Amino acid sequence: MKRMRIALVAAAAASALALAGCAGGGGDTAEEPTAEPAPTFEAGTTMAELAEAGKVTVGTKFDQPLFGLVGPDGTPEGFDVEIAKIIASELGIDEENIEWVETVSANREPFIENGQVDYVVATYTINDKRKEVVSFAGPYYMAGQSILVLADNEDIKSEDDLKGQEVCSVTGSTPAAKLAEIGAVPVLTDTYTNCLEPLRAGEVVAVSTDNVILAGLAAQNEGEFKVVGKPFTEEPYGIGLAKDDTEFRMWINDVLEAAYEDGRYEEAWESTAGTVLPFVEPPAVDRY
Repeated sequence: MKRMRIALVAAAAASALALAGCAGGGGDTAEEPTAEPAPTFEAGTTMAELAEAGKVTVGTKFDQPLFGLVGPDGTPEGFDVEIAKIIASELGIDEENIEWVETVSANREPFIENGQVDYVVATYTINDKRKEVVSFAGPYYMAGQSILVLADNEDIKSEDDLKGQEVCSVTGSTPAAKLAEIGAVPVLTDTYTNCLEPLRAGEVVAVSTDNVILAGLAAQNEGEFKVVGKPFTEEPYGIGLAKDDTEFRMWINDVLEAAYEDGRYEEAWESTAGTVLPFVEPPAVDRY
């Protein structure tokens, strides 16, 4: 009887082990992690449409070191790119399903208005004039206009020294408008990288745009240029989206605030712009 009881216990144990093996996928195979449920959104919202499509089109800069610069594989990388990825991930969209569209300063509003992009993250300053045609989530970063000169230039130290001087900036940008306002002579092109050769050749005395953009250009061309003076404007960067899409705007604001709290925002900064610039706390979003 004793041997029979031992045999029954052994059989029960073996059966339990077999069942456990089946539950885990068999043998020594590790148990598969449970997939997170796909996010759900109210029908008819932009979030629901994008989540159902499983893909998104994002406008960003392709020539902005630290924020949006096309890498060796043809994919943009930088802080703006990482912010765009965080938004996409909350829609349940992997980065492989993001279509990146180059948006220079002059075409950001038209691309949004025409539906060529779903949202824009592209060193995009929020201002009242732009809010007449597009909406903004954020801001997610506060930049400021500054000045880039040749490394051996000792004459230009602040915006006051730009009066009457030819200074390169970009068509459709807030820095270009500010240059005219302070009495400089704006020389305009389509991208900031196209300002560097005129600066090298002495055709302009400086390049002026947001300090973080200039810092990236200086870092990319070590020893050639330097950023001078203190920022003389405030440039709140926002995420551009279709005019009056309030649900999408408020939802993106929620995503930004969550990223501030859980560390994803700081991680995105440190892996990109943070290699050159110190981390600063993000500004409060504007839920206008």
